[in-house]
Amino acid sequence: MSEGKTETLQYRFDGPEHLPVLILGPSLGTTWHMWDRQVPELAQQWRVFRFDLPGHGGAPAHPAVSVADVTARLLATLDGLGVHRFGYAGCALGGAVGVELALRHPERLASLALIAASPRFGTADEFRQRGVIVRTNGLDPIARSAPDRWFTGGFAAAQPAITEWAVQMVRTTDPGCYIAACEALASFDVRSELGRVGVPTLVLVGSEDQVTGPAEARTLVAGIPDARLAVVPGASHLVPVEQPAAVTDLLVRHFTTAWQPALDATGQIALPVAPAKPVLSATPPTVPVAAIAPAAVPPQAQGRPDPYETGLKARREVLGDAHVDRVLAEADDFSGDFQELLTRYAWGEVWNRPGLDRRTRSCVTLSALVAGGHLDELASHLRAALRNGLTPQEIKEVLLQTAVYCGVPAANRAFRIAQQVVREETTPAE
Repeated sequence: MSEGKTETLQYRFDGPEHLPVLILGPSLGTTWHMWDRQVPELAQQWRVFRFDLPGHGGAPAHPAVSVADVTARLLATLDGLGVHRFGYAGCALGGAVGVELALRHPERLASLALIAASPRFGTADEFRQRGVIVRTNGLDPIARSAPDRWFTGGFAAAQPAITEWAVQMVRTTDPGCYIAACEALASFDVRSELGRVGVPTLVLVGSEDQVTGPAEARTLVAGIPDARLAVVPGASHLVPVEQPAAVTDLLVRHFTTAWQPALDATGQIALPVAPAKPVLSATPPTVPVAAIAPAAVPPQAQGRPDPYETGLKARREVLGDAHVDRVLAEADDFSGDFQELLTRYAWGEVWNRPGLDRRTRSCVTLSALVAGGHLDELASHLRAALRNGLTPQEIKEVLLQTAVYCGVPAANRAFRIAQQVVREETTPAE
């Protein structure tokens, strides 16, 4: 790839060339084949475009570390094909791409369907923990547990061939790209922006989805001005695979009623006018969008930008939300100023400097903690090192080096702490 050129995605078309384009976006760990059962009917009315995420389905393994990055690659691919306006349906991570399109590139999007999606996918800690497990154990533990996350128990038992297909789909994904996609989901949070989604939107969810279930779907419907909800009975997370006929019918109904491309006076496709909402579910959207109030930040002296918010973001990304939430909750009038100082200067200034990457900073931090005997801080920074991309083998090498320069007794205590942390952080859940 030449400098400054955006990567493109692996894709395929189905359907006649003269029809309007409908894009189907995949979920993490799947390929475009998750939509195989929808394509024959959809391709009668639309030119269906499917794509693979980086490192999925044999696609080039160029990791994309944010939803915005995946979206930019999708648009670069479409630009190269001359596709400027389209409908879009995406599942899970593919749904996040759909929201990103609606928020940042509304002129490209005619209508939207979000399947098994959420304005925030769990917690950042959960996805970074998954990345640690893949980095340490490979994708096999994630692949073996995929059917439990994706399908209801009855479907998985009755459809062993599809279940095995799901396992193999994850197994053949590039681990680095999977970890990067986990990081993309960890940092995705559009709860405060849903009101700016301006296209007709179908929010579709399986009634038994334990990953991004009906509660998350109702949050989307409550926040998006022109959204309607469809709950598919007897389906879990990968609802297009488990209930293909129901999903196909809902997509056809949505895109035929909420997207009527018409030519304007110049011969271009005019922006559609949203029709009245059809009722797809009797369940009202009762969950309000979470209100996120920005933290009050005192002005910084001498006109410099205050580093508190960037510091808090870095602190959460490195140490994890659970750790930071606990520390800040324990702060009181006596210790609160100290926690603010740490956030603003240790994390906002030093950890965010461009001179070293976070892996290297973790190596320096572990060595300094051992050298100073500050082992009460070591466990949290060992977890941070794993999140920052260090493997257990690399952490072992850092601690061996400290044995030479900081002393065997200090390294001995550090190894005991590290052994426990690595065991906890890299053992897949049963």
